[in-house]
Amino acid sequence: MSAPGGANRRPRPLGGLVGYIGAQRLAGPLVFVNGPRNVGYGEAVEIDFQGRRVHGRVLEVGKDAAVVEVFEGTANLGLGEIEVRFVGRPLESPVGLEMLGRTFDGRGNPIDGGPAPLLVERRDVNGLPINPIARDYPRDFIQTGVSAIDGMNTLVRGQKLPIFSASGLSHDALAAQIVRQARLPGQESEFAVVFAAIGVSHDVARAFRTSFEESGALARAALFLNLADDPTVERLMTPRTALTLAEYLAFEVGLHVLVVLTDITNYCEALREVASAKGEVPSRKGYPGYLYSDLASIYERAGRLRDRPGSITQLPILTMPNDDITHPIPDLTGYITEGQIVLSRELQQLGIGPPIDVLPSLSRLMQDGIGEKRTRDDHADVSNQLYASYARLRDVRRLAAVIGEDELGDLDRRVLAFGARFEREFLAQSPQEDRPIEETLDRGWAALRELPEETLSRVRPRIIERYFRKEGA
Repeated sequence: MSAPGGANRRPRPLGGLVGYIGAQRLAGPLVFVNGPRNVGYGEAVEIDFQGRRVHGRVLEVGKDAAVVEVFEGTANLGLGEIEVRFVGRPLESPVGLEMLGRTFDGRGNPIDGGPAPLLVERRDVNGLPINPIARDYPRDFIQTGVSAIDGMNTLVRGQKLPIFSASGLSHDALAAQIVRQARLPGQESEFAVVFAAIGVSHDVARAFRTSFEESGALARAALFLNLADDPTVERLMTPRTALTLAEYLAFEVGLHVLVVLTDITNYCEALREVASAKGEVPSRKGYPGYLYSDLASIYERAGRLRDRPGSITQLPILTMPNDDITHPIPDLTGYITEGQIVLSRELQQLGIGPPIDVLPSLSRLMQDGIGEKRTRDDHADVSNQLYASYARLRDVRRLAAVIGEDELGDLDRRVLAFGARFEREFLAQSPQEDRPIEETLDRGWAALRELPEETLSRVRPRIIERYFRKEGA
């Protein structure tokens, strides 16, 4: 690899390191440097120019050249007397238990006006490789207080379950609600949240902070905010900085950590911008060919370890460009993660929020986190029946649109009544409403009582006897 044009290189020792005077080329957030040897991928870099210091990391290395991505951007840098110093270690971010209750930028610097927290150490932002054999299977129910998730797309400890949204939908409100309400029943004191907002506007960031402060959720949460006008390269670091803290809290302190990342689409757009500045050959929709492996390096940092008490559960949120679920970002995300929660524009237009469309949504690990001694013995039955009945509702509504409701039979009318009650009392939920799992399941049964008992083909007889008939329906 080499870069054209530019200034001469004058290497000189600087406290055991080597600094390179001048750069070959500046392109967007990138600095092209010829001359350095023994430089590693991901190595931290310090750049001085006219008394000002900026930071970066090595993005690409060759035989006698390196490409450095600068977090603060290169707009105020010049080719001439720029001094590039390679630190000799990977880029690191701070970790410590005192980071809970605080707000940071995408690189872990406090931005809440408080003093620097007492840090235990600094760790490689890329995380440590985990032996697959050391991983434990994800299980144990995490209660979000949102019925459409807890009842029908249950989140379990150690899972990575993305939320697929679209522009204009209320995914930010849902993310804030989950952070405020999420808990591990019976182990609340051992539960923490790491929240990373990637490329969000100032008003959205302010709304997140205000929501968490007023609800008291901030006391057990660490916020990482990368704003829309922050440098593009910092956007690439934000989820990794957040996950580095989550790994420390989970595997060193022993907490069960829920990591919420929003919006992954902004992260991928930044990745595409940097790849374009490097001159890489684009792949699908202009994204780099390594988009899959790059996303996997983030998502696969969730999980449980056999010999460690803590766990990391991920809820990445992404907006689907043009509402296209086959777009490369949701498509590749679906291959890596264990299901998806899909938000619906149609439900939001009907005033149903959070607008979770349960039919295309799926939690592949749900069955391992529910049932007797975890949630309730009827959880699987009521969830399966709600799915089947709601799918039939869609067919009945299409038929009613053709022939009119007056021409429908009695059973189809009861299906419509079920659908109205299910959407009004089960799916619809205010952002401040926190429902225990018992209430969620009871609301599911209340909707199912609009149907004849003989249509409940997905429910075992003993469950019907115990729950369906208990109110004399």
